[in-house]
Formats: sequence, C-alpha cells, structure tokens
Amino acid sequence: MRQQTTEHRSQSERQRALCPLSSVFCPLSSVLCLSLALGFTALANAASVSGEVARVDDGDTLVVLDAEKRAHTVRLLGVDAPELGQESGEAAKNNLSRLAWGRAVLAECRTALPPSTRLCVVRVGGQDIGLTQIVEGMAWRSRADAAQQTRTERADYDQAEFMAKIRRRGLWNAKNPTPPWDWRAKHRR
Repeated sequence: MRQQTTEHRSQSERQRALCPLSSVFCPLSSVLCLSLALGFTALANAASVSGEVARVDDGDTLVVLDAEKRAHTVRLLGVDAPELGQESGEAAKNNLSRLAWGRAVLAECRTALPPSTRLCVVRVGGQDIGLTQIVEGMAWRSRADAAQQTRTERADYDQAEFMAKIRRRGLWNAKNPTPPWDWRAKHRR
C-alpha cells in the first residue's frame, strides 16, 4: 500500500513538474479534449466531393461529376451571386465558368441542402473559387452561411467583399447593386 502511494505521489509530482497548473487545468483540458474530439468527428463526417465540373448553373452553383460519374450539385459556401435574371447574373455565371468549368475540383462540404444540393468550399488547384468570386466582385458574401464557415473564412470573405466594393469591381461598379436575397424576395411573388 505504501509503495502504491509513493508511486502515485511520484506520478503526481512528475505531472506538476511538467505543468505546475495541471491540477487547475485538468478539468478544462478534459472539456477541451472532448470538444476537439467532437469537432474533429463532425469534420470527419463532413462529405468531400472531388471530380470535374460538368456544368455551371449560375454564379454560385455548379455540378461536379465524381470518379463514378455521379453528379453532385454544389453551392459555394459563403457566396451569394446575382440571379441569372438580375443585373450581373450572367457575368457572375460566366466568371464561375471561367474559374471552374471542365476543371478538377475538391468540394469540402459542410451541409446538405434540400433537395440534393451540398453547401461547400470548392477549390481548384488549392484556390477557393467562392472567395475568388467575391474578390472579383461577382458575388456578395453570404452572411446566412456564416455559421458553416471558419472564423478565418468569414474574415477573408468580409475583407474580399470590402475590397471589391472600394475598388468598384464587378457588380460593385453599378451605382446601387441589388443584393440577390432582395431580388429573390421581390420576384418570388
């Protein structure tokens, strides 16, 4: 018994020597580890789609054909481009086509939307093409998607939209561009 206590004490002493505040942070570290494990599990469960872009529907939606030739409709996470009937809608679609059509992509999907669309960060050669749409003034940053983005993605998208506005790039060259969510609400009736 005395040997176990001495052995136990020496383990505790070693832990304190490595981290004097370990007794304070032990409960916090357990919570942090559990949170990280759950977060990594969520990321592991998030679907990725790789393949070739077979079609571009508009400035923020495309169709990816995977290796088995299955079609996946993907909407760019954090991006809301003008609708096709809206001013700059065709320009946004053409720009996304220039960036992605016929190219190999990796879509890191965070959410599935009804009926069968995935909300994803899409990369061509490592470049986030949703962010590029915003940088080039072809889309707004979608605040509705903010909860699905990382803090860094949100900051990058906000900065990109701000810079596109002050440089009057793409749709920001118009005097008062109508956001697509306003345009959709008006034309839904």
